[in-house]
Amino acid sequence: MSSPLRILHVVHQYPPDHVGGTELATAELARAQVSAGHRVAVFHRACGEPGLRIAAQGEPGPLVYRAQTACGGPSERFLSGVWHPGLERAFAAVLEREQPQIVHIQHLMGLPLSIIGRLRRARIPFLVTLHDYWFVCPNAQLLTNDGQEVCAGPRWWLNCTRCAAARTQKRWMALAAPALVPLFALRHRLLGKAIRRAACVVAPSRFVTRAATAHGVPAERLRVVPHGIDPAAVQPRVEGRADLCRFVYLGGLSWQKGVHVLIEAFNDVPSGAVLAVHGDETVFPEYSGRLRAASGSPRIRFGGRLSRDQVWQALARTDVLVVPSLWYENSPLVIQEAFAAGVPVVASAVGALPEHVHHEVDGLLVPPGDPAALRDTVLRLAADRTLVERLRRGIRPVLTVTEHAARVETVYREILAP
Repeated sequence: MSSPLRILHVVHQYPPDHVGGTELATAELARAQVSAGHRVAVFHRACGEPGLRIAAQGEPGPLVYRAQTACGGPSERFLSGVWHPGLERAFAAVLEREQPQIVHIQHLMGLPLSIIGRLRRARIPFLVTLHDYWFVCPNAQLLTNDGQEVCAGPRWWLNCTRCAAARTQKRWMALAAPALVPLFALRHRLLGKAIRRAACVVAPSRFVTRAATAHGVPAERLRVVPHGIDPAAVQPRVEGRADLCRFVYLGGLSWQKGVHVLIEAFNDVPSGAVLAVHGDETVFPEYSGRLRAASGSPRIRFGGRLSRDQVWQALARTDVLVVPSLWYENSPLVIQEAFAAGVPVVASAVGALPEHVHHEVDGLLVPPGDPAALRDTVLRLAADRTLVERLRRGIRPVLTVTEHAARVETVYREILAP
């Protein structure tokens, strides 16, 4: 039997403050590792009175260190990645207390890159999981703030400065954008250096590994390890009416998620289908308001943000999940959750989504940003319930979080092997 490991996860934010895909994947992995007998801690940044706090966790769970600091906007998070003495001291204190054998960096947004240097000096090996494209794109999603278009990456960083200026919506930054090129170039160089020093770079999809190698990550360092789902969370299916197909959207309410495309498509669905839209409307209130204003069908319902239990309840009461994303999605946990619940998926054919949704097998793919194609797909499913059942039967078993943790542990032990 292998000896227990001392593991430290580093992530930019963590539940319950934030419940995005990166945060949930980190929390699920950490809990599974604790259940496997390892000593596990999580270090993350949080907003609050400056100082290091230990957050209480339910059992079994990791020890969670909250490095609290005053939080600002995007500019503050960007600069914190270059230099932040308070966060640096907090991380040093956690390293001293935990003495980890290996550090798993889940995300460094808003955390100082000096963390990498400290690990190097302490001779603690580390690996990085690429949950998004932040190591290449300060916006993390290869999606522009000014033109709202997918992006191929930095072009002498001039496009990065324009994108940053559009995000801050500050006139002075728009005027000063060209002068910021050296800062973005420095970020690119430092992050590239950091990721090349990682013992291994993990990605949940092949698409992300291709994107990473295209931007200089050594191919021999990359490993594909899909995320896992806790099967105990799945709830029994609740059957609906035979004449009504129930569609659901679960996720962030932001432009890149393509929810407006789904609303436009569903407005033209005459009957036989209903849509529930669930997401936090307070994050981007202007966009959420536009969604509600654009909703012209009584069959569209906005249900707000859901707890984790409520997500599983929503999946138990639906027939089809819709993922209408416009950006290069990596590995949305909600697709695996839907499959675990026996729910087929309609998704945009963009990014890594075609790796997860197999057209005409366990779901249907549509062109991104095409409301007419999405409407036709909704109509097809609503008119043919045998198709929904065929797609449901085509769903393959989903990787469990225990299996995911075992694969990650294999990577750890390869790194630690003498």
